Amino acid sequence: MKIIHVETVFSCGSYANSAHWAKTRNSIHGAVKKCVWPPGSKKFTIYPESGKKRGEGNGVGPIKTEFMNQLRRQKWTLEGPVKNILGQGLGDFDAVLPGPEGPIVVEWETGNISSSHRSMNKLTMLVSDAIIAAGTLVVPSRKLYVYLTDRIGNYRELEPYLKLWKCVPCKKGVLEIVVIEHDAVSCAENTKDDRGTGPRLGLNEIMVFVRVDLPAF
Repeated sequence: MKIIHVETVFSCGSYANSAHWAKTRNSIHGAVKKCVWPPGSKKFTIYPESGKKRGEGNGVGPIKTEFMNQLRRQKWTLEGPVKNILGQGLGDFDAVLPGPEGPIVVEWETGNISSSHRSMNKLTMLVSDAIIAAGTLVVPSRKLYVYLTDRIGNYRELEPYLKLWKCVPCKKGVLEIVVIEHDAVSCAENTKDDRGTGPRLGLNEIMVFVRVDLPAF
C-alpha cells in the first residue's frame, strides 16, 4: 500500500516538532506501507471491480487488518475508548499509544462518508482541547475508493471541509489525514477480496479485536 498524500490540519506547539512524534509518525506510515494483498505478496494489488452494485467491489478488510497487526506489535492498544473535555464518551479509537504529552491515536476509516466526518470532528475537538497529543485519520484516495464497497469515506469528499477544521483554534498538537492507494491492479481472481460483498460489511463488523480498556484521558 502506498501513501499518496498527507494533509496537515494541525501542527502546533512543541510536540509537533518532537523526536517522539517524528518516530511515531514514521511508524504509522511504515505500518500503512506494509499492507499487502494477496497475502504473502510484496505489494497491494486490487481487483478492478467497481463497488457500485450489490455483491461487487472489494471489501475493506485486508487493507486494515495488516495495518492494525503492525501497530499491535508496536505496543499500540486497539479499540481504546475516549472522552471529551466534559467527560462524555465518544466511542473507541482504532488504536491508541501513550505519549509524553498525551495519547496519540489513529482512526482507519472503514465506514461511509458520514463516519469519516464524525471521525474528523472527534479528532479535531480532542486535539484542540489538548486531550490527545496527536491524531491521524487514514482514508482511501478517490482512485482506490472506486474499487471498494460503495460509499466508503474517502479524501476527495473530505477535502471541501478542510478549511472548516483548520479554523478550529489549536495551541498544541498534531492532526493529519493520510491518504492511501493501491500499488497495482490485476484481474487475477486471487486479488479479489470477497469479504465485503453481499451485505456491505465494514471491517468493524467482520473482525474481532482484543479490547483493552484504558483510563479516561
